[in-house]
Amino acid sequence: IQVGDKILMTEGAGGGTITTTAIYSGNHNVVNETMNIKFLEACDVLLNKEYLKDIRAMCDVTNGGLRGDLYEINYEAKSGVTIYEDRVRELVNPVVLELLEKVGVDYLGVSLDALLIYCSDSISEQIISDLAAINIKCAEIGYVDNSNQVTMIYEGEEKRSILPQFRESAYTKIKQEIGEETPELRLEMEKKIGKAATEALKKRQKIIDYIKKQSIMNV
Repeated sequence: IQVGDKILMTEGAGGGTITTTAIYSGNHNVVNETMNIKFLEACDVLLNKEYLKDIRAMCDVTNGGLRGDLYEINYEAKSGVTIYEDRVRELVNPVVLELLEKVGVDYLGVSLDALLIYCSDSISEQIISDLAAINIKCAEIGYVDNSNQVTMIYEGEEKRSILPQFRESAYTKIKQEIGEETPELRLEMEKKIGKAATEALKKRQKIIDYIKKQSIMNV
């Protein structure tokens, strides 16, 4: 990923997260909006193009939302981005966006099942055109810079540096009760999770060793 690269995004209507939100809030009609494979169709087209080498990175906008994905990619690439919020908003299925606003869920923090694309400036328009040819809406939402931050430009040219929340946007009543903020016992939680992961790996190895032993005995 290089400074000056363009950031594109395809239209997003969500998947399981949006479906759950719709069902739990009694807006069952929204479920139909999520039932499409445009994400897979877009990937299929781009992975077979001669300009694939100029696509720096692609990922689905999933748990943690666009906010989380941008942060993770920038962290690994040691770069920054500037994103235009109004362009992102235009790529969210309007029925889905209306639901999220109705139930108070931040659309930047949930899975949209959109395709996020970092690419060379020289191929950005071609990608948009190729996806439009198969009826998939795609647009430039921002660019890579050297700020080491995720900067969002909102309507009225207001700039804000955004960071991922501790949890994805709370999209059910239970999740809203728990909240999205970093818990006070975070360090203790991390230690317990680390210990549980280590114990799980040990158990897995014991099972593998047992299966190998049984295989040898049965030869």
